[in-house]
Amino acid sequence: MLEKLKSAILAGKDTLTKEIGKFKNRTFMEATVAGCALVAAADGSVSSEEKQKMATFIKNSEELKVFDMADVIAFFNKTVSSFEFDHSIGEAEALKTVGKLRTNVDAARLMIRVCIAVGASDGNFDESEQKVVRQMAKELNLDPQDFGL
Repeated sequence: MLEKLKSAILAGKDTLTKEIGKFKNRTFMEATVAGCALVAAADGSVSSEEKQKMATFIKNSEELKVFDMADVIAFFNKTVSSFEFDHSIGEAEALKTVGKLRTNVDAARLMIRVCIAVGASDGNFDESEQKVVRQMAKELNLDPQDFGL
């Protein structure tokens, strides 16, 4: 009986830790997904390679793997669909989400590196994708040259 109680308490603690982690890192997840969506849509089409690269990063990230991939994909699709509705407004909203990392330089730098990897995932990190990443770096008060841009 005592072992069952102990096990239930530990399971509850793990669940609570994961839930706290989700809340704590939601800003990073949303900024990363918004940045990836900006890069993916920069050349006019969102490739399956770009989607897969972002999903793989989320799954492998200690900070982000607590998120349900359905939530990640839903946020990605919501961001991409806002570009289709009105590109300028969608881009402004995505940049606003990215900008939430401005006060966390390490998270901002990591997000930029992920976006570069997503842009290069289809074998062609073209000028339109690089331009979007430079814009995000500036939004985050980072020097694009630090990333080879």
